Amino acid sequence: MPNIQRGIIAKIGVFFLCLLYAFVSQASEVSLGKADSLFAGRQYKEALVIYEHLLKEEGSYSPAMLLKMAFISEGMGDFAKSTTYLSKYYDYNPNPKVITKIKSLTSQTTLYGYEVSDQEKFMKFLLDVKMELTAFFTFFALLMLIFAIAYPKKRKVFYAPAIVCLSLGLISNNFLNAPETAIVTGSPTLIMDSPTAAGNLVRKVDVGHRVKIASSVDIWYEVNWNNRKAYIRKDNLSKI
Repeated sequence: MPNIQRGIIAKIGVFFLCLLYAFVSQASEVSLGKADSLFAGRQYKEALVIYEHLLKEEGSYSPAMLLKMAFISEGMGDFAKSTTYLSKYYDYNPNPKVITKIKSLTSQTTLYGYEVSDQEKFMKFLLDVKMELTAFFTFFALLMLIFAIAYPKKRKVFYAPAIVCLSLGLISNNFLNAPETAIVTGSPTLIMDSPTAAGNLVRKVDVGHRVKIASSVDIWYEVNWNNRKAYIRKDNLSKI
């Protein structure tokens, strides 16, 4: 009889964990579905508001959503935003046609910072499934803890996998982060060798180029430009 009760407790715990995960995932899907309906109905501004909320506040987006955001922004004449969304989309689909489109929006002939190495592609894959990885490890850790409570005689068997999965979940959630990237939105933008207007000019560029942000120094971002340390004013960059 006690074993039956423990089994019931374990099953109820698993059920509520699955229910909670499904509820969190569904909330974003509902918002995305609403935005897609507005987009299909040509209510572009209303759709963009929801898309931007999903992207900025919830960190939830898809390649298709980024293309729609770029399309809407271009139609509104906001080429800087359209370029930013296309640049983010390029991480998913490094297609030369995307670069061609960005060049047409920015009137550029060459663009810096769009090369993607195999290491960056693998890291991008991990980042794409970060939420799922964290949820899986957390769910499995809680599942092991439920079994440990339900079957106290076998408690030690469940502790080790629970600790391992909990640790992996914490690592995935807190340490698996993409390097900050930004796109040049100021024209012209001065790239300096030090965080001051009195520094030496490295290069003067127009909108569209992409850089990785290393740190923040007052009104400047330290970036990597052509394999060297450089600085760009924050108001000339938009984070991707």
